[in-house]
Amino acid sequence: MERRRVVITGLGAISPLGNDHQTTWEQAKNGVNGIDFIKGYDASEQEVQIAAEIKDFDFAGFFGKKAMKRMDRFVMHAMVASKEAVEHAGLDFAGKDTSRYGVFYGSGIGGLKTIAEQEDKARDKGYNRVSPFFIPSAIINIAAGNIAIEYGLKGIATSSVTACASASNSIGEAFHKIRDGYLDLAITGGSEATVIPLGIAGFNVMQALNKSNDPSCASTPFDKERSGFVMGEGAATLILESLDHAKARNATIYGEIVGYGSTCDAFHITSPSEDGEGAMNSMLGAINDASLEVEDVDYINAHGTSTPLNDQIETLAIKRAFGEHAKKLKISSTKSMTGHLLGASGAIEALFSILALRDGFVPPTINYKNFDPSCDLDYTVNEGVKKDLRVAISNSLGFGGHNATLVFKKYEEDGYVK
Repeated sequence: MERRRVVITGLGAISPLGNDHQTTWEQAKNGVNGIDFIKGYDASEQEVQIAAEIKDFDFAGFFGKKAMKRMDRFVMHAMVASKEAVEHAGLDFAGKDTSRYGVFYGSGIGGLKTIAEQEDKARDKGYNRVSPFFIPSAIINIAAGNIAIEYGLKGIATSSVTACASASNSIGEAFHKIRDGYLDLAITGGSEATVIPLGIAGFNVMQALNKSNDPSCASTPFDKERSGFVMGEGAATLILESLDHAKARNATIYGEIVGYGSTCDAFHITSPSEDGEGAMNSMLGAINDASLEVEDVDYINAHGTSTPLNDQIETLAIKRAFGEHAKKLKISSTKSMTGHLLGASGAIEALFSILALRDGFVPPTINYKNFDPSCDLDYTVNEGVKKDLRVAISNSLGFGGHNATLVFKKYEEDGYVK
């Protein structure tokens, strides 16, 4: 089967750094910290009181109050990001064969806010009083379903659910379906909305979150003093098309996706494999899928959660995968600015990788102060760097041992020429 080239023609985002993709990217380039004290609810009684929240977005104005009652916040995030991406791509689906267009949209947790609210309502008022929209608001696939309904897309509509690798797996599966000829276009990405009391409490009691309540030094990937991640929320959407389909409609091309790898550690429900084998094989598999060599990679957007184990083991995995070339790579963790968007993290980080290639700019890892001998690569600390980039990879590593890696390249008419 002939492999088709797959390009990115539209981007959308709603994130702790901005309510559209370009603002989000500019803030990331400038090293802006999206973490602050929680504003969405009173967190004063909780041990962890900070998060990376969406700021100043009028959801009621965008959806209307009636529609808001019928969808969880994670679905709203997905719809906002996808509307921007569709418009950014200049898409008009009228009169098109939409059976050739699909949706691949992931989430790690889905409608947690709706689940928590409806359980409270059931206990207070009786279980017959829960909303009839409870289930179709909370289930993870409903983001993909809503996007497909909104635009009338009748190809496959599905959701990868692999914890923090969910969005990357969704993007990777969409890429393969287009590359291998099953689809011509896909709306893909990920969304999450877990900055609620139950979400913060759940991750806190398992010792995953930073407890400092100091936004300026809470998310510190690869820093020796790192002690946990900061919860984030939001969504990002990519429009993927076959190159021929994009050219036929004179679409603007922002980058190309060329490889996808995915593995499982098969080791522990929350901890990564100590030898980094799963993450290493995910990266090597993606690079092989792209028909590239490790020396071709210029930049890695790391999973980089700011937890002690993840950053150490991801560094080890990079060293094992890239050998001596690891020392030449530019690496950064944009979670230092966005917090950890869980199942949406791979989508926002894919977006950053694509725009890093487009603009020739490596975003920074902010809040870095203390060198850790076990994390001794070039993490682009505190300030971004202008650099000609041709190939970037994005890593996502999730609870359950799920690993996913995406490979992007700067779009060139003739493809990658060494």
